[in-house]
Amino acid sequence: MKPCYSKDEFAARGDAIYERDVSPHLTADDVRKFVAIDVESGAYEIADDELTAADQLRARAPQAQVWLVRAGSRHLHRFGGLEMRSKP
Repeated sequence: MKPCYSKDEFAARGDAIYERDVSPHLTADDVRKFVAIDVESGAYEIADDELTAADQLRARAPQAQVWLVRAGSRHLHRFGGLEMRSKP
């Protein structure tokens, strides 16, 4: 499938849907889980890992344009740890 949006618009749509439609419904149990969002329809799925979330979304919406986000975080993944950050 050919992308319908520029990278910036794709990200903006995914973030907007997350903030408007997903985030208000998250529970404490959802924090750190992965959210797969269809930037076209706004449909979403939440799962413990990214592949499961995306697979569940595509099972419902095969043409989904998937934006992934981690619930409760601005980042999908974090690289490094406290040890790496504290080193000069």
